[in-house]
Amino acid sequence: MANETPTPQQTTITDKPAPPPTNGTALATKAAAATVEIAKTGQIVRVGFDTMQGFEALQRIGRAFAASSLVPESYRGQGNLANCIIAVEMAARIGASPLMVMQNLYIVNGRPAWSAQFLISAFNSCGRFSAIRYRFTGEKGKDSWGCLAYSREKGTDETVEGPEVTIAMAKEEGWHGKKGSKWQTIPQLMLTYRAATFLIRTTAPELTMGLRTADEIEDIGEPEFQAPPPATPLPETASESAAPAAGPDQLAEARAALAQAAEVAARTEKEAPHA
Repeated sequence: MANETPTPQQTTITDKPAPPPTNGTALATKAAAATVEIAKTGQIVRVGFDTMQGFEALQRIGRAFAASSLVPESYRGQGNLANCIIAVEMAARIGASPLMVMQNLYIVNGRPAWSAQFLISAFNSCGRFSAIRYRFTGEKGKDSWGCLAYSREKGTDETVEGPEVTIAMAKEEGWHGKKGSKWQTIPQLMLTYRAATFLIRTTAPELTMGLRTADEIEDIGEPEFQAPPPATPLPETASESAAPAAGPDQLAEARAALAQAAEVAARTEKEAPHA
């Protein structure tokens, strides 16, 4: 019987959906997350940094995006492969398209930031809520003019609202008066973007992954990292604080006392009667 050469195991990239989440708290299990299917065994591997197979899948997908001319400049070429890998992993976490993440992740003042449109799109398509709606308050053109974003949670039919944003707030926080501020030229759009961002940040913060939007960083800025203060030395104990450091004279006296004690002990032992 002729020996058969085993067929090498092949892997294929798929969009095979995972089971939908039951409680909406683990967004990383969203159906649209990227997966890799091993053709021979049918094993599903979720991309990520937690397993070797998942990390290898990230690298394969990342190399494909790095070779594309459709991705933004900061993701093109093998020199930017690490950026592609991070973008693919972030997309898998929030159930979004990797290309969509790449096109909507900006670097503002040295920090990564989302576009407001992307967060709104991610919220509307996450499957847990209805599309965001807006309610304007106050008088248009006045400081009282404001916007409130709201949505409806699917399953409970409960209405969720974000904090109200007004022109007065923008002025008090210093957003409105900055040079080149869009609050002065397109206030209605800025009201809706900021109200939607506040709703998402308070209702579904996992979608933001802890990142601000680009316009938030321009308006609010990012807190600077502060190194922890140096450790405070432990206080001395009573015995340590009371005992002064021994000087040369004191050391000499101590050696002489020890020698004298040794001499007395030797003489005593010599004079003592033996059994």
